[in-house]
Amino acid sequence: MWMRGGTSKGAFFLTEDLPADPAARDAFLLRIMGSPDPRQIDGMGGADPLTSKVAVVRKSAREGADVDYLFLQVFVDQAIVSDAQNCGNILAGIGPFAIERGLVEAQEGETRIRVYLENTGQRAVATVQTPQGRVTYAGDARIDGVPGTAAPIPLEFRDTAGSSCGALLPTGNAVDVVEGVPVTLIDNGMPCVVMKAADMGVTGYEDRDTLDADTALKARIEAIRLAVGERMNLGDVREKSVPKMMLVAPPRNGGAVTVRSFIPHRAHASIGVLGAVSVATACLLPGSPAAEVAEIAEGSRKTLSVEHPTGETTCVMELDARGTVVTAAMLRTARKLMDGEVFA
Repeated sequence: MWMRGGTSKGAFFLTEDLPADPAARDAFLLRIMGSPDPRQIDGMGGADPLTSKVAVVRKSAREGADVDYLFLQVFVDQAIVSDAQNCGNILAGIGPFAIERGLVEAQEGETRIRVYLENTGQRAVATVQTPQGRVTYAGDARIDGVPGTAAPIPLEFRDTAGSSCGALLPTGNAVDVVEGVPVTLIDNGMPCVVMKAADMGVTGYEDRDTLDADTALKARIEAIRLAVGERMNLGDVREKSVPKMMLVAPPRNGGAVTVRSFIPHRAHASIGVLGAVSVATACLLPGSPAAEVAEIAEGSRKTLSVEHPTGETTCVMELDARGTVVTAAMLRTARKLMDGEVFA
């Protein structure tokens, strides 16, 4: 099934419909996406990292989970399939897909689906609109980066700290200096390097095309990314899709912070769901680069609007008495685009 999940798009497979051997599976996925090729002309991919994604789903045997979800990023112009990260946008399609494929029985009105994220061992709950016990994709919810409206799919994340790096702050510091730039190395569901855009010689308000054309900026960002791999417990990240690189600036449109995200070698049209969670968490760390530019309201429940090139993404963060983020919730939508057979 081909689905849009949040601001991403990709192929959703049942686990049993793919080769069990990872090498054979990856070769198949590269073939159906048309990678490696910048245009992905001989496959279904959309010549963009955001439209070259795969979800592999099965009924879960784990206590407290309904389905297991493995995310795979198929690189566009390299023969690489990576399982080094989660994808919160594609996660938005997991609930509807699970119901459509009979893995979960729909309830009347709405159905809560407990998802185990195989990439990192974390869990999330997706709430799917199911009037008369059937998935509906029609609704009035709107998210920036997607035209029109659709049925809302709230996502709730718990215990995401250290999902890939082993700790929220793998170095133990809110601020490290890498290649002469103050950064926060953070993982609250997505490994990210957060730095002030001004420290990189840009404003943080540039559009995607301008950032993608700035080869000097991208080279400097990549130097920092390669330098932090070991520090973030990610090893050699030369051929990995993490960490994501986040340039932050003061908000301009009433939000909490402005972000330009690199994923990691191209500028993101918006921002990934779990990337937004990690950036929002960085904004709450006193003395961090993000905290220096963010505008944060008081209270233990914080709604942080993360501004990005095509609008904003809202994170609702619940904090405990120590100021630690315990849950993060976001609104996404999804839509079924095609159901059929794909040929390799």
